[in-house]
Amino acid sequence: MFNQRSTTIFAWALLAPAILYIGVIVAYPLVDTGILSFTDASLKRTTNWVGWFNYAKIFNETFAAVIVRTFVWTFFSVLLKMIVGTGGAVLLNAAIPGRALFRILTMPPWIVPMAIGIFMWGWMYNGQFGMISGELQNFGITSGPVAFLAYGSSAFWATIVTDVWIGVPLVTLYLLAAMQAIPEDLYEAAWTDGAGRLYRFRRITLPLLVPSIITISMISLISTFNSFDIIWILTKGGPSGSTTTMIIDTYRTAIGSYKYGEGAARAVLICLFLSGFCYLYFKVTSRIGAEQAR
Repeated sequence: MFNQRSTTIFAWALLAPAILYIGVIVAYPLVDTGILSFTDASLKRTTNWVGWFNYAKIFNETFAAVIVRTFVWTFFSVLLKMIVGTGGAVLLNAAIPGRALFRILTMPPWIVPMAIGIFMWGWMYNGQFGMISGELQNFGITSGPVAFLAYGSSAFWATIVTDVWIGVPLVTLYLLAAMQAIPEDLYEAAWTDGAGRLYRFRRITLPLLVPSIITISMISLISTFNSFDIIWILTKGGPSGSTTTMIIDTYRTAIGSYKYGEGAARAVLICLFLSGFCYLYFKVTSRIGAEQAR
């Protein structure tokens, strides 16, 4: 009895730092934000309980457009990261001369501080001095300067391209590691049977990469959905709100307009969306694991 109790106490003592960390750093801010979302907290001295008013207020036509824009921005960004990252992993996994050098060259977008990389892209998108606009004019594609960040549609896609550039190295390296874990015997057997490169990729590589693809897709989705730096530095949500996502709108409401209660309600909504993504991820991975165990 004494030994069992001592073991239990020792186990809780080991768990205490993690529990304290989760409670102070994660649980308390979440609970406090949830409570704040039911108030009219702002810069004024008094704070009143308003119930569901903040939630009813954000579900208007304007915020509905922000939600749709966020999902579209996230979808295309994650999709392009997965396509480019998978292609890059396949190329880096191939037996080609200088493979080690190419692997090193994939790292700069990930190593360079994010703000510096985003400022670099901002200069590249500049209509008067930017490299992209200059090259388009040199090749005769455009007759004059193109200010990519001055128009809604081009600014929207420009922020996606920048996010893809930053996120592709992580996807590439993660999938490259997964590819290298695939047994070579499978490829040798397929090659002996006369299977070509495309067939081997479609029948061996891709099916065995599905769990890794789902995992890195979810990681990329969460980081992209919460992406703030890229859009804020490049466009600050403009022009005319064409690049305003939920995280940008939340910042503008809570910090820019000092409407802390309304901002907290938006933050809770973002948390609910991300919790839904995580739930879907665990359901899919558990189903894949059950199928593989059969």
